[in-house]
Amino acid sequence: MFYLRRAAIAALGAALYGSMPTIAAEPVGEAVRIRTAVTGSAGPLAVRDAVHRDEQIRTSRSGLGQFVFRDGSKLAVGAGSSVVIDKFVFDDSKSVQKLTVAAAKGTFRWISGNSKHSAYQILTPAGTIGVRGTAFDFYIGDDGTTAIVLLEGAARFCGPSGCQQLTQRCDCVIAKRNGAMTDTHRASRRTLATLGNRKALPFLSGDQKLSASFASMSGSCGISAAIEVKPTTPERAQPPEKASPPKAPRPGKTPSNEPGKRGLDKGKKGQDTGKKGQDAGKKGQDSGKNGQLETGTTKGRG
Repeated sequence: MFYLRRAAIAALGAALYGSMPTIAAEPVGEAVRIRTAVTGSAGPLAVRDAVHRDEQIRTSRSGLGQFVFRDGSKLAVGAGSSVVIDKFVFDDSKSVQKLTVAAAKGTFRWISGNSKHSAYQILTPAGTIGVRGTAFDFYIGDDGTTAIVLLEGAARFCGPSGCQQLTQRCDCVIAKRNGAMTDTHRASRRTLATLGNRKALPFLSGDQKLSASFASMSGSCGISAAIEVKPTTPERAQPPEKASPPKAPRPGKTPSNEPGKRGLDKGKKGQDTGKKGQDAGKKGQDSGKNGQLETGTTKGRG
């Protein structure tokens, strides 16, 4: 696969520049870990594929690429990122005279290799990171906002308004395209809130996992706590509603608001009506009986 990609990049260089395709195809390192989708100038990258000078590396929204350069330097490229190995000047002592990485957006971890500190330079939209024998994470938002968190060694961030030194573990600087820059301060759970992106530093927050050789720096600088889900506050129990006092009955009437009782009252009225009818029938029978008695008595007397 290495030779196929090299040939493809050489052909791409010939098409773009018309000459010297071997410069565009110069290998500067290789991929050591690929997750989901990571692409280079010639297409998808796989483990052990070479990466080349001037090659743009991009990751998908869930992608992760880990790369080792020829001098032992390491670069992890997190989800939704874009970066170009802009300059790479290699010498014969297994070190580089110049290694410049131009990062456009996304999340990254840098770990220095065997070269002199002055050989490394990382370009961002908000300024330049100068490496001093270092390991650090950095993030670039869609608007160019850049944050750097130091993990080992020392670093310096320089923008249009000046420079800030990072000398202690977890030192942090946040800068804007317009030159606005914070003082060096300690990273904390507020850092992601300031950046407005809970996935801004995924290697520290734990949102993305690196292999052991890239994750040797222990601790998260307090950023992992920033993505913990807070427990939901239980709702307060509502007090029971007070029953409304019954309405006073009208004089001469004892109505009931209860449907069952109203039905019983109606049934009782029906029974009373039936009883009255029975009483009326009984009176009629008594009247007929009296009439018979009177008639018989009259006839007997005659």
